[in-house]
Amino acid sequence: MKLSDAPHTQNTAAEISGAEIVIRSLHEEGVEFVFGYPGGAVLNIYDEIFKQDKFKHVLVRHEQGALHAADGYARATGRAGVALVTSGPGVTNAVTGIATAYMDSIPMVVITGQVPTHAIGQDAFQECDTVGITRPCVKHNFLVKDVADLATTIRKAFIVAQTGRPGPVVVDIPKDVTQAKHVFAYPKDVEMRSYRPAVKGHAGQIKKALGMLVEAKRPMVYVGGGAVLGNASAQVTELVRMLGFPCTNTLMGLGAYPSSDKQFVGMLGMHGTYEANMAMQNCDVLLAIGARFDDRVIGNPEHFYQSGRRIVHIDVDPSSISKRVKVDVPIVGDVKEVLTELLALLGEEKARPDPAGLKVWWKQIDEWRAKDCLKYNRKSELIKPQYVIETLHKITGGDAFVTSDVGQHQMWAAQFYGFDKPRRWINSGGLGTMGFGLPAAMGVQLAHPDATVACITGEASIQMCIQELSTCKQYHMPIKVVNLNNRYMGMVRQWQEFFYGNRYAESYMDALPDFVKLAEAYGHVGMRIEKPADVEGALREAVKLKERLVFLDFITDQTENVFPMVPGGKGISEMILSEEL
Repeated sequence: MKLSDAPHTQNTAAEISGAEIVIRSLHEEGVEFVFGYPGGAVLNIYDEIFKQDKFKHVLVRHEQGALHAADGYARATGRAGVALVTSGPGVTNAVTGIATAYMDSIPMVVITGQVPTHAIGQDAFQECDTVGITRPCVKHNFLVKDVADLATTIRKAFIVAQTGRPGPVVVDIPKDVTQAKHVFAYPKDVEMRSYRPAVKGHAGQIKKALGMLVEAKRPMVYVGGGAVLGNASAQVTELVRMLGFPCTNTLMGLGAYPSSDKQFVGMLGMHGTYEANMAMQNCDVLLAIGARFDDRVIGNPEHFYQSGRRIVHIDVDPSSISKRVKVDVPIVGDVKEVLTELLALLGEEKARPDPAGLKVWWKQIDEWRAKDCLKYNRKSELIKPQYVIETLHKITGGDAFVTSDVGQHQMWAAQFYGFDKPRRWINSGGLGTMGFGLPAAMGVQLAHPDATVACITGEASIQMCIQELSTCKQYHMPIKVVNLNNRYMGMVRQWQEFFYGNRYAESYMDALPDFVKLAEAYGHVGMRIEKPADVEGALREAVKLKERLVFLDFITDQTENVFPMVPGGKGISEMILSEEL
């Protein structure tokens, strides 16, 4: 594969160390931040970092934090995040972050230290089989045994990470390779015979898809994270509005189509809206864009098949098409490119969907909407988590970057914040990684230093990577941590209530710290909020403190559950609604 827009080749006559080659390669790629933690196998690289000023190194407090921070940076910018960890436990600590990025197709380059080449396989101190351990959860990985291959390998890593379906790429470098010397030449073009991701969609398939769309009586547009990763939000929005179709976003696709638009029917899936799930189940033509028919989206595939809908599926990854659901018109290609061609064809064609048929379909959708499936008790004397999220949206004008951990708070954020722009919603969807929110917020804040960045979390999740409050202090990151504290592992408790006879086995958090004092101990501002009347004032005060990290500990209703909910193994339209309990 060749990239014509790659950096110019740099030639240095004098030989330099492998460690310096790593640093110069990162310069060539325009890297802004490297998130990492030093150790013996990477000390040569760290010594070269000390000597340079082209990028900033961010010292995390745990390697998992480094990966999540690089991940958050990548999601917020679209550029590859870069992490640097040492061998052995440095690598194993990083695996959760690598797998998190892999499941959500996030471009990252992870540089790992390795014991010297002569010691590989000898059970040397801090040795582990990095290539073997990470192989199931990377897009690709490399073990560099010759310093002559180092620059080319790093170039390949960035190309693979950022093209086609993005993903994390690991470059494992033995310590003796960082010591060895070679002439530095960073390649402009790199040939990879087995790697040629599709860009253009098949013209015939695109035309066939358009024919199906204009004939639809009950159409639906289903947009996933691929539309965000592919920077196709503008094309998605234009197409949906031209066609007049209803649109739903997945958890990872939120913001790809503006949630405030009247054609948006909400997020779909396990905790999606009633109207989104019912429209998805009952449509006659479904246009899937950059989505993969995940189990949390469509529920039981057999139930999903009961409808006689026809499906058009656009995705850059051919392995995602007809993987869980057989489709009628597969289109492999870059989502932005395919939608651009589809829009051009639509502009040339006179045919349009039947307005009368669409009117009937919208009437049905509005009847489903009338259920108001996201309603909650707004008169409660306890703080409702939904109210906190809605108030945050009001105060920030819906323009904040929002990261989350995993659990009930994640679903409430997805349901109630209302994202109108892509790359504003940063969460671990595929792997569901507790501890993701705070370090991801660090990467986002560094990428957008003047923006409001809020980390929505819970008292269980935040303690997974709470040590990164120290990193936030060192690098002056004014993140607003919104802790929805119900003293439970909330989503675990909800499942135990619904499906395990109210047996709350080990889901109660029995020895919580004083989060206000803890935040203050790290040098930040802490607030404890216990009354609904104090919610808005606390959030306004926190947002005004533009130079300080503020940890807001909201004591919320312990009994609140996330609705709607599709139980495991059920169909997408077999939802539990709040009024049914």
